[in-house]
Amino acid sequence: MAALVRGAFFYLEEADQLVAKITPGEFIRQVRSEGIAKVAWPSARETRTTGIMVLIMTAILAIFFFIVDGAFTVVVHFLLNNLAG
Repeated sequence: MAALVRGAFFYLEEADQLVAKITPGEFIRQVRSEGIAKVAWPSARETRTTGIMVLIMTAILAIFFFIVDGAFTVVVHFLLNNLAG
């Protein structure tokens, strides 16, 4: 169990490592600085190309599922008409 001392800047974690306590504001500042400095943001061209590829793949999948659904509909109607009578 972690040993906590009220008011201490550091506390012991389970593996007996010292971990600094930070305020929520400091955490947000660190996240922002890492997001700006360490994240490789895509260029406008890469974003546009990726968006176009998503639209193309979505259209291809829509057509594929339309065909598969139509085939299943034909099979089910065929089976129901032949079994019913």
